[in-house]
Amino acid sequence: MHGFLLLCSLLLCNGLMVAAQEKVQKLPKEEKGSPAQIRIPQTLSRGWGDDIEWVQTYEEGLARSKHSKKPLMVIHHLEECPYSQALRKAFASSPEIQQMAQEDFIMLNLVHSSSDDNMAPDGHYVPRILFVDPSLTVRADLTGKYGNRMYAYEPEDISTLIENMRQAKLLLHTEL
Repeated sequence: MHGFLLLCSLLLCNGLMVAAQEKVQKLPKEEKGSPAQIRIPQTLSRGWGDDIEWVQTYEEGLARSKHSKKPLMVIHHLEECPYSQALRKAFASSPEIQQMAQEDFIMLNLVHSSSDDNMAPDGHYVPRILFVDPSLTVRADLTGKYGNRMYAYEPEDISTLIENMRQAKLLLHTEL
């Protein structure tokens, strides 16, 4: 019986060693002269603008919008989506968008759907951008150029997005 327990424990140790070796082999390999790549933790900006103050959740965005009297801008996107990546690059490289986002809006970017059905008035496609005014009303009237994806923007639509951001600010001041 004692030999059987010893054999079992040796097999268990061997299995653990094999598993540990496989895990080590899957780690990024260091090239000569360069350290292994370390994954940098994501910030809330997710590449949309590091100088912008981003809220973490839709609910936080609504509360801050109501309190600050600034409109909430919600960007729905996916990290691996090429359309989202292209729009993110154009958004982040536009000084005018970055300035308005920093000064005039509560900003939220979501990589998952919101629980509010008003955030998907014409579907759950990405990327899409919607505005919510401080009275917590989704601005369904601020749309992009596409009839089948009303809240979609492409990199060449940055001027349309800028105009909608201006409208969100103007409507805010005239309606509240």
